[in-house]
Amino acid sequence: MIRAHKFMTTVLLCAAVAFGQSREAVHTHRNQARTPSTDQAIVLTGGKLLTITHGTIDHGVIVMEGGKIAAVGKAGEVKVPANAKVIDVTGMTVYPGLIDSETHLGLTEIEAEKSTNDLVELSDEIMPQMHVTDAFHAESALIPVTRYNGILNAVVAPATEDTLPGQDAFIQLAGTDATEMLIGRDVAMPLNFDGTQRRNETWATAKYPMTRMGMAAQLRQAFIDAQEYGQRLDDYNKKKAAGDAKAMAPKRDLKLEALLPYLRGQKPVVIGAVEPSDIETAVGLAKEFNLKFILNHLTHCQPILDYVASLKVPVIVGPIYEFPKDEERYDSVYRLPAELQKRGVKIAFASYDAHQSRNLPYAAGYAVAYGLPYDEALKAITINAAEIWGVADKLGSLDVGKTANVVVSNGDPLDVKTDVKHIFVAGQEIPLKDRQTELRDEYSK
Repeated sequence: MIRAHKFMTTVLLCAAVAFGQSREAVHTHRNQARTPSTDQAIVLTGGKLLTITHGTIDHGVIVMEGGKIAAVGKAGEVKVPANAKVIDVTGMTVYPGLIDSETHLGLTEIEAEKSTNDLVELSDEIMPQMHVTDAFHAESALIPVTRYNGILNAVVAPATEDTLPGQDAFIQLAGTDATEMLIGRDVAMPLNFDGTQRRNETWATAKYPMTRMGMAAQLRQAFIDAQEYGQRLDDYNKKKAAGDAKAMAPKRDLKLEALLPYLRGQKPVVIGAVEPSDIETAVGLAKEFNLKFILNHLTHCQPILDYVASLKVPVIVGPIYEFPKDEERYDSVYRLPAELQKRGVKIAFASYDAHQSRNLPYAAGYAVAYGLPYDEALKAITINAAEIWGVADKLGSLDVGKTANVVVSNGDPLDVKTDVKHIFVAGQEIPLKDRQTELRDEYSK
């Protein structure tokens, strides 16, 4: 008992020290998020440029100026601005910052410590009025760790325990504060329908909805209520515009109000489903209410891939490391990205995590090993993701006029042996330093 007590005391002390170090590191990384801004152009010369949209340029030159990509081309064909800072990246690979299409970055820090988790509001199943922007923690020590591997933009989503858990945000992984990093607020709304949202953990505590039938009925009622709320709101606005002094606005309802942009097709819902029957039910609901939608996961949907392709919507794939079911081929999950792409489906990859978001490029590389063309794998973490999230005019490729989010590495971005050597966000070089490198440097002495 004495030994056990001493062991637990040691564990708690270590945890407290680690948490304190993490908090200290957070403030350190916030100060290091950006180098001082200057008007000086930065030029990368001699590298292999993976432009994504117009092929590969060997011995290329890229000019970054004013936060944008000012020029891209072969050596000798690109004019280097006077007084530019020139960085020789000969022998290295240059590519656009990678985009993770679903993470929990900024919503969690230490999984075992509840006070550092703002992942989901479990007081109700239908919570579209929740905004991850209200909880996003820009100082998270996990952000520099993710950025270190070339992921420079991400979608932050709530956890999946609710059917409608709130609204996603699109972030840039560098900035002085949340305002600067949150570049797209309420960009989409998850609609989770994989069965784990049922409130039947135990029969003693079970409550509605206990079944998939209940989940579907609850969603349908929420959409109908929101439609009626929107109609009352429209009627009030018409009367007010006509000069009706007696017109009364409906009592404001944040939950129903939040659903209106999605019911009007102004923003997409992201349908998260894994099994064929769940996909078909959720898609049926989306069509019933004319929702614009993106599909997510589809991990075990191989029997209905032709149906998925017929929907003509993008699919966020993953995680692709899951074991197959007993009745599936050993490689059915691993081959899913290739099978979707073969059918003309636009795919993107996501980490669905915060601590493992840095491993995003390796999921794409794994898919290449199981049939996904290499160029398509790169697109799935760059331009495809940018197109899906409506930022392709700014991100996703090395094109003139786009935001200069650029990565320089010593090899193939999908290879685990590759190391990132430089990262630029909006044309400014970001120090390759995070909590893990600090620990490495401290203890390697």
